[in-house]
This record gives sequence, C-alpha cells and structure tokens, in this order.
Amino acid sequence: MKQKSYWLFGLIGMILIAAVVIFFFWPKPAKAVDDPWAHMPEHPVHTDHASIINGPFNSGEEVTATCLTCHPDAAGDIMVTSHWTWESEPFKVSWRDEPVTIGKINQLNNFCISAMGNQARCASCHIGQGWEEIDLLKGNPMPQEETGVDCLVCHAQSGYTKGPYGNPAEGVDLVAAAQSVGIPDRGMCGKCHMDGGGGNGVKHGDMDESLIFPDESLDVHMGKYDLLCTDCHVTKDHVVKGRIVADNMVIDPEEQVSCTQCHEETPHEDERLNQHTFTLACQTCHVPSFAIKDPTKMSWDWSTAGQDIGDNHFSYLKIKGTFVYDRNVTPTYEWYNGSLEYRYLIGDQIDPNGVTYINKMAGGIDDPTAKIYPFKLHVTLQPYDVNYKTILAPITGGPDGYWTTFDWQSAFNLMEERIGIPYSGEFGFAETHMYWPSTHMVQPKEEALQCVECHSDNGRMDWEALGYLGDPIKFGGRFDE
Repeated sequence: MKQKSYWLFGLIGMILIAAVVIFFFWPKPAKAVDDPWAHMPEHPVHTDHASIINGPFNSGEEVTATCLTCHPDAAGDIMVTSHWTWESEPFKVSWRDEPVTIGKINQLNNFCISAMGNQARCASCHIGQGWEEIDLLKGNPMPQEETGVDCLVCHAQSGYTKGPYGNPAEGVDLVAAAQSVGIPDRGMCGKCHMDGGGGNGVKHGDMDESLIFPDESLDVHMGKYDLLCTDCHVTKDHVVKGRIVADNMVIDPEEQVSCTQCHEETPHEDERLNQHTFTLACQTCHVPSFAIKDPTKMSWDWSTAGQDIGDNHFSYLKIKGTFVYDRNVTPTYEWYNGSLEYRYLIGDQIDPNGVTYINKMAGGIDDPTAKIYPFKLHVTLQPYDVNYKTILAPITGGPDGYWTTFDWQSAFNLMEERIGIPYSGEFGFAETHMYWPSTHMVQPKEEALQCVECHSDNGRMDWEALGYLGDPIKFGGRFDE
C-alpha cells in the first residue's frame, strides 16, 4: 500500500514539475507589435489638371459641371453624406414622441447659435453653392441640383475662397482654382474645420491653423509624420470617416475615427500603462492640453452685444458680445461611451436659473463601455424666451438681421416668421455648456501625462466628479478592477 502511495505522490510531483517547466519555458506567442504604418491608407495617384481644365467659367456651377464629366458619381456620393445634409439620420429620444434629427440645418449650438435663417453667412463654410434665403418653413434651403456641389472648396490647392450663399468669392479666378485641384490637404479641410465658429480656433480648441504646417511638438502625427486629415478620417466614395458629438446623438463605432485604426489596443511595453487603456482614452494622456499655440474661445457672453465700446477680436465684438480666449488649456475630463446622454433640441424647455447642456456625454464609472476623455468645455450666455423657457435662435445675418440692426426684438420676430420658433416677446440670457472632444494636437510620447499629474493632491483629475471615492490609487475603483 505504501509503495502505491509513493508512486502516486511521485506521479503528481512529476506532473507539477512538468507544468512549471511548461509555464515558464514553453514558447509564448509574441506580444502584438505596434506597427501603425501597416494600417495607413494609400493615397491615390493624382492627375495634374492644369492641362485638362480650360474654361472659361462664369460660375462655380459651371466648374462643377466640368468636373462631373470625368467624375460622374462624385456629386451624388456627396449629397447623401452629413457633409452635405448637415443633418443626422432620424432616431428616437426619450423626451420626444417622434423621431428627431440633429445637425446644423435644424438645431443650435452656443457659438453663433444657429445656421437657420442665416444661410448667407453660414453657407460660406458649406460644400454647396448657390444657396438661397429660403425659409425652412417652406423647404430645404440648400441647393438640390448636383451642380450645387462645390468641388473647389475641398480640392482647389490655391486661389479659392467662398463668399455669401456658398458662391465663389468675388474676384476668384475659377480657371486657376480648377487647374490647381488635388488631394485635400490639411489647409483645405481647415478652411471650414479650423475656422468654424467665426475664426481661427474658435470652436475646436484642438484644431486651428497652427496645424497646417505644425512642428512635432504641436502634433506628432501632422508635424513629425506629415499625415493628412484623410489618413485618419479615411474616405471612400466621398464618405469621410468621423462624426462629431455636437451633431449626433448616437454614433456607430464603424463611423468613428479611433486610435486603434492604426495602433494596438495595448501598445505600451509597460503593462501598468496598458492597464490604463481599459479606463482612459488614448487622448487623455497624449493630448495633455489644447490650443497649444493659437488661443481658443472658452466663453461667450451674448448679453453684452450691441455696445459701441470698440471691437477686439479676442475680447469684444459689437455684433457678438464679450469673449474669453485662452491657450495651452488643460482639458475637462468626462466619461464617454461614444453617444450622448442629451442634446438640446429646439423647443426643449430649460431652467434659466441653472446650466443648460447643449450636449452631455453618455457614460459613467459603472459603464464598462465608457472611458475618460478630454474635452473643451465652452460656456455661453445666450438668449432664451422668458415665458416659453426655450433657447432662441435669432436671425443674425442679412440686411434685417441682428448684426445689421442690433435690435434683438426684430431678430427674434424674424426668427419666428422665417423658421417657426415661437417667441413670446420677452427674452433673457441663460448659461449653456457645450463639449468639444480634444483628439488632435497629440504630443510626442515624451510629453504624455506622467503619474503624478493625475495621481497627486494637486492632480488634474476631479476623481469624485468622475464617480470615484477619491484617487483610485488610494481608494480603488474601476481603474483597479
């Protein structure tokens, strides 16, 4: 009996020894190598158009008609995208009975407030041309014909600017602009996206004209490696990947740009850093600040507009009110799972004594799909209806708009007449907050956030606001799970 026991214990011992040997010495699969270049899209071969385009052209529509002779599907492809429609697909929200859409065409923000009824100005950053001042109550104000698509705004390498109603600016040499067409570069995309909201860096704190020719310290992707916008915002049939949270309630992950298009989910050699990727977005550490070189607008007070106190682009304009600009700004941090918890829709009632969120990120510490992201938070005092308790969308552009008359009552009456938003006759100003994600201005890895910048008594994270008992290193929480 004892011999059998010795034999059994010996066998178990040999198995344990073999298991230890296998665990420590058996070849393990190699860790995935972070090789972003393997995922980069190929740039199409460009054809020089200098000898192809002759002209003459009397309008932008004539240029587009010429483009369509060789690119017959281009306009049709564009006209179904949000670049053209300025509007999302319909979806349901809990506080409305019918499906809604969100976009510049039918909603508002807390910058210049609304494109509705202000087509003359706003269409100068739209890829259409030949807009008309059509009331939204009577129909869609944007061009309906394929020649209404402005090819030059995205493809002209030089000599092209847009004017009122999306038409080429007066004096533009259309032949020279058409002959210069090429693959969209950062400057072309930046005409609208870097200058959105009325000037350089106004809306997007992480995107301004400093990124047209940046150095490595400003953005490692665009500076060191000279990446184009379309290297990340991959484009097929004129559908550009990437959706902004300002104009979409729910974003399909397949439509969104992510770091993992090119990088591994856990790209660090240090496993402590890789553990952070389950809770933190890459941008949280690698975009430690925004508006690094050019300042961005952080607050806007419409209630002070209309005064003759002298204009200064960075502090006060009579047509818009008082501003606060800042540079090298530390982001605001929020949980975000790719969707919005709320987006203000025209007609929603507000509490003027509190903060109204134009958009509010969805997600929280208990949401396994959410991560902590960096945002620019823009704070505004903007007009609302005192009796209906709704945010108003004044008509600002044109000969009868506020920027000409400086008469709020007239601007709101025209709003009611032109776009159908009810107005009781009394207005005030309420505080609104709007979030803009910080995803550009990615710093070299040496400049990424270090432990102490978050995990210290004076760290940048408001851990309690994020749902923790305190710093998760001390108190635990999702970070350590």
